[in-house]
Amino acid sequence: MESGQIVEGRGRPSTLLDVVAESHHFLGVKVSVDTLTAVVVNLRGESVTPIRIVRHEGDPQEVADCVVSLTSYFSTEFVLDGIGIAVGGVVGDDDLIESAPFLKWNAVPLAAMVEGATGLRTACANDLEAYTRAVHWFGEGSGHSNFAVLTLGVGVGYGCVANGAPLLGPDSGVGLVGHWPLDPLGPTCSQGHRGCAESMLTTPFIERQAAEALGQHQPWPSLLDLHHQGNEAVRSIFERAGLAFGKLVAAVANLTAPELVIVGGEGIGLIRDTLPAVQAAVLQQRDPRASPVPMVLTTDSNEEWCRGAAVPALQRFVLNRGHASAS
Repeated sequence: MESGQIVEGRGRPSTLLDVVAESHHFLGVKVSVDTLTAVVVNLRGESVTPIRIVRHEGDPQEVADCVVSLTSYFSTEFVLDGIGIAVGGVVGDDDLIESAPFLKWNAVPLAAMVEGATGLRTACANDLEAYTRAVHWFGEGSGHSNFAVLTLGVGVGYGCVANGAPLLGPDSGVGLVGHWPLDPLGPTCSQGHRGCAESMLTTPFIERQAAEALGQHQPWPSLLDLHHQGNEAVRSIFERAGLAFGKLVAAVANLTAPELVIVGGEGIGLIRDTLPAVQAAVLQQRDPRASPVPMVLTTDSNEEWCRGAAVPALQRFVLNRGHASAS
């Protein structure tokens, strides 16, 4: 690349080896139900600003206007080379948000709206896909040709890199792993499935189970505190969820043979607190001759999702492709 932006070195991927990190900057925006969370990253995918959070009411034009405002805000300090937007839902090859159930959006051309207003090349991607790309190029997956990503929060996310490339298809972004069966006696999910990943592992459903046991609703951070304090009702719920997550990890390992499983998301505290149960369930669901399944636990920080949002725009810039389909 020109101007010393990329120099020859070693590492994965071969296209982006060693860079002059501050030669280019990209805005990453994670769109949630009522907030936008944004950060600027350099050419190594490293955050160079604190997180900035903006609230919104959910109208697509309002969200586009908020992204434009964030672009103006950060442009006072950085020359931005692109914008990446991540959303929970199905995003087409043309960056069209085909469906985003949490936002109640269908066929929203958010990237085109932002690009038209800012003049900056804008990429839009499913949030889990973007997160997986980020850990592949810059994070725990760097140097691995085969790995899986599992995230826990308001949903359950699954990403897979096989033979050095993200495994993608027309159903990427639908969140199908959320309905993987884990406990035949578990609670029912929003679709009526009993004991699936959504009902066993997502923070809203765990909060619901805890509210029934405690007689009052407690937000997720309070449930973590109660678990640390030894509350028996919360301990029982968490332990059951940990066993369920272990079964999910084992299923992913049995079906895709990853070199490691990377775990993230705002619900990762559940896994940290129940790691022995998780590991026991993985062993129970695996053939005793099978290799161990290394697990890497990341953080519950929103910054990771924002950095992920920026990566498709960064990849598009580096590889000079129309669609961020980089490996």
